[in-house]
Amino acid sequence: MLKIEDLKFDEKGLIPAIVVDAENHNVLTLAYMNRESLEISIKEERTCFWSRSRQELWRKGETSGNYQHIVSITADCDADALVVVVKKDGPACHTGSDSCFFNPVYESKNFSEFSYEGLLELLKGRKRDKPEGSYTSYLFEKGLDKILKKVGEESTEVIIAGKAEDKAETIYEIADLAYHVMVLMTEMGIEVEDITKELASRHIIDKKIKQEKMTK
Repeated sequence: MLKIEDLKFDEKGLIPAIVVDAENHNVLTLAYMNRESLEISIKEERTCFWSRSRQELWRKGETSGNYQHIVSITADCDADALVVVVKKDGPACHTGSDSCFFNPVYESKNFSEFSYEGLLELLKGRKRDKPEGSYTSYLFEKGLDKILKKVGEESTEVIIAGKAEDKAETIYEIADLAYHVMVLMTEMGIEVEDITKELASRHIIDKKIKQEKMTK
C-alpha cells in the first residue's frame, strides 16, 4: 500500500482527485488535494480538498451537508492522480445535480448506453432549463398534479396490457410508466439510489423472514 510520501504532487503541491460514487460508479467530480487535505480526508474518512479559487482547505459538505464518506483511495500507475470512491449524502455538484458531469459534448450513436441514472440527469436538465418543444419540460411546467395524473394513466395502461397478456405492449407501457415515474422522482428530488436503498432494505427483511421460517 502506498504512503502519502510515495505520491507525486505537482509544482503547486496538488494532486487531482477523481471522485466516484460507490453505489453506481458514476464520476461525481474532479477536485484537487494537497498533502494536508489528503491527510484530513484519510483521518476523517470524508473528502477534503484544496480550493484553487479560494486558496484554502475545503471540506465537501461543510456548508451544504452533502458530505462524501470515503470508501477507498487509489493512486494511478504514476502515483500522480487519485480515484476516491465515496458514499455521498447528497448531490456532488453545486448546481444540485448528482454529478458535476452533465453537459454532453459528444456521444457515439453506435456505443451509447442507457442507464436510469443517465435518464434522471437528463430529466434534471429539462426541469432546470425547460427547453421549448420538450414534452418533459411541459410536464414540469404543469407541475405535480399533471405529473401524478400521467403516472396514474400509465399505470392503467400497464394493467390493461398485462390483462390482455400482450407481452410486447406490456413492455411498451411499463417503459412509459417508468419514464413518468422518473419525472415524478425528479420533481420530488428523489434519486435512483434512494429507491435502490429502499429495495435493498426490503431484501434484507425478506431474507430474515425466510431464515426464520427455515428454523421453525
